[in-house]
Amino acid sequence: MGLTRQYLRYGASAVFGLIASPKGNVAYVPLRGESGRYVAVPACEHVFLWDTRRGEKVLILQGLKQEVTSLCPSPDGLHLAVGYEDGAVRVFSLLNGEAIVTFNGHKASVTALKYDQLGGRLVSGSKDTDVIVWDIINESGLYRLKGHKDAVTQVLFLREKNLLVSSGKDTLVKWWDLDTQHCFRTLVGHRTEVWGLVLVSEEKRVITGAADSELRVWDITYLQEGKDPGEPESKKSKGSLARAEETRSIDETLDIHEASEERLLRCSKAGSIMRDGRDRIVTLATDQTGRILACHGTDSILEVFYVLSEDEIHKKMERKMKKARKKARQQPEKEEEEPKSSIELSLQEEIQRVVNIKASAKIKSTLQCIRTMECEYALCSLFVPGDRQVVIGTKTGKLQLFDLASGGLLETLAAHDGAVWSISLSPDQCGFITGGADKCVKFWEFELVKDENSAQKRLSVKHTRILQLDEDVLCVRYSPNQKLLAVSLLDCTVKIFHTDTLKFFLSLYGHKLPVLCMDIAFDGALIATGSADRNVKIWGLDFGDCHRSLFAHNDSVMYLQFVPKSHLFFTAGKDHKIKQWDADKFQHIQTLEGHHQEVWCLAISPNGDYVVSSSHDKSLRIWERTREPLILEEEQEMQREAEYEENVAKEEQPVVAGEMQGETGLAGKKTIETIKAAERIMEAIELYREETAKLKEREAICTVAGKEVPLPVNPVLQAYGNISPSSYVLEVFKKVKSSEVEKSLLVLPFSYIPDLLTLFNEYIQVGTEVELFCRALLFLLRIHFGQITSNQMLVAVIENLKKTTISKVSEAQDMLGFNMAGLQYLKREIEAKGEVTFFADASDHFEEKKKKRKKKEKLILAVV
Repeated sequence: MGLTRQYLRYGASAVFGLIASPKGNVAYVPLRGESGRYVAVPACEHVFLWDTRRGEKVLILQGLKQEVTSLCPSPDGLHLAVGYEDGAVRVFSLLNGEAIVTFNGHKASVTALKYDQLGGRLVSGSKDTDVIVWDIINESGLYRLKGHKDAVTQVLFLREKNLLVSSGKDTLVKWWDLDTQHCFRTLVGHRTEVWGLVLVSEEKRVITGAADSELRVWDITYLQEGKDPGEPESKKSKGSLARAEETRSIDETLDIHEASEERLLRCSKAGSIMRDGRDRIVTLATDQTGRILACHGTDSILEVFYVLSEDEIHKKMERKMKKARKKARQQPEKEEEEPKSSIELSLQEEIQRVVNIKASAKIKSTLQCIRTMECEYALCSLFVPGDRQVVIGTKTGKLQLFDLASGGLLETLAAHDGAVWSISLSPDQCGFITGGADKCVKFWEFELVKDENSAQKRLSVKHTRILQLDEDVLCVRYSPNQKLLAVSLLDCTVKIFHTDTLKFFLSLYGHKLPVLCMDIAFDGALIATGSADRNVKIWGLDFGDCHRSLFAHNDSVMYLQFVPKSHLFFTAGKDHKIKQWDADKFQHIQTLEGHHQEVWCLAISPNGDYVVSSSHDKSLRIWERTREPLILEEEQEMQREAEYEENVAKEEQPVVAGEMQGETGLAGKKTIETIKAAERIMEAIELYREETAKLKEREAICTVAGKEVPLPVNPVLQAYGNISPSSYVLEVFKKVKSSEVEKSLLVLPFSYIPDLLTLFNEYIQVGTEVELFCRALLFLLRIHFGQITSNQMLVAVIENLKKTTISKVSEAQDMLGFNMAGLQYLKREIEAKGEVTFFADASDHFEEKKKKRKKKEKLILAVV
């Protein structure tokens, strides 16, 4: 029996060349006791924290596989919530950079995240049109809000009310009552997608940005604490009243739940502010005070506005009234008229444009780059032997020679009449060949020429030969001994020529679409070709016969290269993946996943220990060969498990009994983790049944024999320290993540529920994890209500649970109340002694800081 060939696994090593990914937003985060210095940015699947003063990367929050799409720091500055493309939300600690909780609920990428004022709740919006509210403290989902018909673009908690406002690409802005979990009002005054949403003027105004150049402003009136029906209208803002009357039209608002609206708030359109940008809003945001409003579109202009406070509006109104009275005194015939009724502030006066900031490029929202060189549109490149110069082939058909030390352009040559698609260094390192869209292969040699600017000579290249062909050249490669030249043509064939005479040798045909990449093995025996038809073909260079055709990628194969001194090779595809293959056994060895867009090219180190890949996601990645052996059967098993997990994620979520199929639903979703958790619970219950039956059997034997019989030993219970079967179930249940409890219980068959209810009664009686088991109990009662109430054997269990639960919950409430009263007493005692102030109300200090901030803002505005 022959020995099995052993392979070594390649693993991800580093991501570099990347500052930030364009898919997600950026956010300032407090770090090391400083605010306004560090910024968190999405970087493919990771999050980078940059020091904006020093321009250095200070912390990396490690992701898994999916790309980051949304960021939101917590109000206390200790955590950062991160949304991903697969719908997951992870909360990281900024103290140690570790993920402390993961929420799985969305079926598509997360588009919006926001904490409430205290940081106890987190709301997420997604492309799956759902809004989910999460409990950060309990690490679980609260509820899912359904109503949008397209992707959610923004979500905001109100500070003083238990309300939520969301916007979406369905042109709607929805107001949600979180007490009843339903949408009580929908604003429909937008003709295009709503991309941004902010609250200003102490949450008495909402500003929305859409796909046009208009910022729409809406006035909010909170009715339950608003004016009495008999209150005079004069007490209201005159400007707001006048504009509300003028702008009431068919596209103003649509009241869907009239009764609810009258109970909560009224929202009316106050007017619009025109932006200078003509395209859609990308980001609409305010500072912490809600006074500075900034927005930008897909262009390079950042527009900044200043929102006047009520005091500033009042002072401005007084000045206008004073001018009006002065003008009225100058016109005696109109003195009897009251100028007050005609004085009002326009919306543009209340929200003033401050400045437009022009950026150097489009506004979006590292192993370090040692040299940046400006060149034309580059298609291929080549390091000159010695690594001091680089040759670039461009889309316009030019060759540009750069010096790496200075970053300067040494020379530009007109090489081809069309794009230069490929460049290949000769094995003797004395020159190179290029292939272009002008149907030519050109041969070039390095030479030293006199430099006009110095006495020393500099490197240059000269054209020596040309090979004319009938089709555009897409790729060129030398054989390692430089005797043969392979040329890929637009007619889907690969032609092999003798290098010395340029005579035709072989034609490799079989691909259905053009060959985009190819490489020749170190011994010159094999050539592998990758095509836009998604296949890789392995050919013999002696007779040109095809050894094997492999279906390599789910999209075009963009690059192919052999590992030095072996018949292993790597391919890169438009399907975002890199794959390793064995050209002798025609086997797929492993898949390297990490890039989030098309992978364009690869480079392999001379010893084969490192692979560097470049992708359209703007990142360069290093993959390092480890010492870990790779077993193909295990790799294939892992791939099957990954495919199973993907299929589970795509499955339709089950309908929950007792759940209204309307605006609300369960926050979590079925994942492979919830299935595994349910399996562990079922295994624990089965062990509990077996051990309980053994104990009863032992008692019967002891009764018959009249003596004690040794206890049966279970290795699982023994590993946990000889605990009881019920304690084992308790340990297993406590290990289920809080965010996955409901979905794990939902998977359990009803045959396990009676045992669970009996165990819950036992746990709650002794006061073990009362909150957790009451939560699980109420969920089971809701989804299995019919079966539980119709089962006569469970009547006694339910009655005991009713008494036990009520008494234990009351005890927990009494304990919390007692502790709160004790803390309040200690607070008063310590404050009375004047030794130290605990839980101090920082309102006075806050007001002082607010006044200083106002003065600073006025100075800034004056300077601007």
